[in-house]
Amino acid sequence: MFTSVDDVSARLATTGYLASPAVATTVFLADRLGKPLLVEGPAGVGKTELAKAVAEVAGARLVRLQCYEGIDEARALYEWNHAKQLLRISAGRDETWDATRTDLFGEEFLLARPLLTAIRGTDPKVLLIDETDKADVEVEGLLLEVLSDFQITVPELGTITATTRPFVVLTSNASRELSEALRRRCLFLHIGFPGEELERRIVRLKVPGLEEALAESVVRVVGALREMDLRKVPSVAETIDWARTLLALGAGTLDEAVVRDSLGVLLKHQDDVLKAAAKLDLGAV
Repeated sequence: MFTSVDDVSARLATTGYLASPAVATTVFLADRLGKPLLVEGPAGVGKTELAKAVAEVAGARLVRLQCYEGIDEARALYEWNHAKQLLRISAGRDETWDATRTDLFGEEFLLARPLLTAIRGTDPKVLLIDETDKADVEVEGLLLEVLSDFQITVPELGTITATTRPFVVLTSNASRELSEALRRRCLFLHIGFPGEELERRIVRLKVPGLEEALAESVVRVVGALREMDLRKVPSVAETIDWARTLLALGAGTLDEAVVRDSLGVLLKHQDDVLKAAAKLDLGAV
């Protein structure tokens, strides 16, 4: 998919994703080695967007498994279309059970969920397993066969092996520790908050109408907020939202009134808003 680390950076940039050298290098190695990529870091720093950008530049279909507490095999791998199976049984009342059973567990009755969808077919795909840490520990066991051998075993049909391996990205906000078995199968990448220069470039790219001076002020204020002891510090996504907010308000500079009135775009808890309003010194930033 990629010829070099520089090729990764250049092609991701065409989608609006500005990759740091560490990100570009790890994506290149994941592609070259055919290994899943585990991306960890706080919410809103571009983990999911990385998978979307890779899919876009590769001309691949994005297959997304959104993890949540309680997700199970039927939602992750596959399930049988029971309603259709009942109709088949009703239609074949005069048949023997052996004849009916052969049909009931065929491809026609199989409902592929994201993991099975990602390894079937020959078209290029990017498999995004999003917020892996929100799933139960047991679900990780379902992932291991896919991540190591790119295959899924369906007892009634046998083992289905990928003919075209998907590019796999797993994301985690580190709300719980992932198993060593899962980590061992992946290349690891941590995406933290970007440096001031990179974040300013991201803001300018995503909010093209924003003046350079105001973009610098936005990034400095957000950096100051991240140094405070807040329940949730603002992410890159929220920096971009704030820049768009200031543009919509027609603000040419940052003053206390504008910042105070728009802090709810950056901060999501009232105690964080109150703390920031009391401690933030615009003159110092």
